[in-house]
Amino acid sequence: MDVLFRQNTSEAERLETLRNYQVLDTPPEDVFDDLAKLAAYICGTPISLVSLIDAERQWFKANVGLDGVESTHREISFCQHAMFGNDVYEIENAVEDPLFRTNPLVVNDPGIRFYAGAPLITPSGQPLGTLCAIDRVPRRLTEEQREALRILAREVVSHLELRRARLQLEQEQRKLDGLLRMANDAADSLYMASRNELFIKQDHKLVRVSAADIRYVEALGDYVNIYAGRERHTVYSTMKELETKLPPREFARVHRKYIVRLDRIVAIEADAAIVDTGRVGEPTHLLPVPIGSSYKSALLGRLNLV
Repeated sequence: MDVLFRQNTSEAERLETLRNYQVLDTPPEDVFDDLAKLAAYICGTPISLVSLIDAERQWFKANVGLDGVESTHREISFCQHAMFGNDVYEIENAVEDPLFRTNPLVVNDPGIRFYAGAPLITPSGQPLGTLCAIDRVPRRLTEEQREALRILAREVVSHLELRRARLQLEQEQRKLDGLLRMANDAADSLYMASRNELFIKQDHKLVRVSAADIRYVEALGDYVNIYAGRERHTVYSTMKELETKLPPREFARVHRKYIVRLDRIVAIEADAAIVDTGRVGEPTHLLPVPIGSSYKSALLGRLNLV
């Protein structure tokens, strides 16, 4: 009972490790394809696979020589035996091996006779699968070929580690980008809130003026007049500076000498904006404000024209 429990726990941990690499069912990648091709070339076999053992299947991250095959059932795979070994697992002639002689992969297509698989072992010691070389005729690897297969298997694991690290960095970058967007949105909200009111220097004191009360702004040499209800505030400033301090969604520059509050425009007549300068609840007081030719297109673009 205890042995079975430990085996099930160990397999669950192995599968969790495998899935943490986020590699299952991903498209082919050149680096793994190249390692499989190199294994086939060195071992002199027509087939080579980077095989990852999932719960019920072996799935091929790289596939040389088994065109159209993405996976097979785990229960008939050679690799499920090879991945738990400490060294290259080699079957010289599968039809003479009691474990594999009746295996569907031996009896039927692809007709495996020779198999050699080097386990893919993670730095934490978990087996993920194998890098294997397969042939349809019996053969035996030289010690040099076995050593090359071991080296290539370690390279597969190294690239799996690099791939996982890159994915983790990309995920962290996306999280950071999200946090930065949230911070920027918060900053923008604070910035917009700060532009809902102005503090104007008048007679050695600062007077608070709500942006909602401002009807229009008029340039006057080195000064500007800010008209807010019945009040007129004259300050030493420029129109450009005032533009940056007023909520951009609520105000528009209509002339080099005028900025108006959009919701106070009651009509456009020829080259003038008719602005209601009165206070809420009081009789309407209409004022024509000239529209400069270079500002007219932008102004009309901000109005809800029908």
